[in-house]
Amino acid sequence: MNVAIIGCGYVGKAVAHHWRQDLGLTVTATTTTPEKVPTLEKIAQRVIVVKGNDPEGLKSVVQNQDTILLSVGASSANAYQDAYLETAKTLVSVLKDTPTVTQLIYTSSYSVYGDQGGDWITEESPVQPSTPNGNILAETEQVLLSAAYSNLQVCILRLGGIYGVNRELVKIFGRSAGTTRPGKGEDITNWIHLDDIVGAIEFARSHHLQGIYNLVDDTRLPLRELLDRLFETHNLAKVSWDTSVSSTRPYNTRVSNQKIKVAGYQFIHPEIIF
Repeated sequence: MNVAIIGCGYVGKAVAHHWRQDLGLTVTATTTTPEKVPTLEKIAQRVIVVKGNDPEGLKSVVQNQDTILLSVGASSANAYQDAYLETAKTLVSVLKDTPTVTQLIYTSSYSVYGDQGGDWITEESPVQPSTPNGNILAETEQVLLSAAYSNLQVCILRLGGIYGVNRELVKIFGRSAGTTRPGKGEDITNWIHLDDIVGAIEFARSHHLQGIYNLVDDTRLPLRELLDRLFETHNLAKVSWDTSVSSTRPYNTRVSNQKIKVAGYQFIHPEIIF
């Protein structure tokens, strides 16, 4: 079984390791940075340096592949158009002439739902991104879904906030200990552990999932409670909240994960790890 990972960063590297070491799949990994090739050669049988807007380069990546994982990331807030949308458009154009590929999996973000006032949302809920980059992510999804046909299934996984080994919550929020943040901390948070991202991607591949699936764990805490519990666990000073200033956080939703559970996926970490 040949699998290719376009965008082999934090998530992609973990998937590559699982696919090659645990499942014995033949992995092709891509990067836009030549300096990363030696590291990727330890977890993938083939490594290709290619940019997302290079159709000939992507052709060489997807040739003779069975499954493609698109797990790109933007190097900055100004790079979303090129990293996500242009890569998706180029990939779709290339896949039209690549009949061996029967599965395309894309790691998107729950941020496409925007600010829903803390209401519950499902995959059927309309997207309403709160930022220009959120709009780019939503458009990227539609470009990829348009590539689906009888021989090619497209699965979109809308990920919660990503944490895991070397990206623990205390590392993400540690600098906020003892500081004052704007608002009341009432915005709902949605998280997913790296282990479950890898697990769900493999589940999508092996079960040939089609369509959109939310990928968040069962813990949906207001930001204030999340930080209180996190800093108490690590003996750090709690955050103070300035209620005279409105929160600038653009996401406030309770994301349902029932669809992927009904499909049969069992979470490795259903509750958040502090």
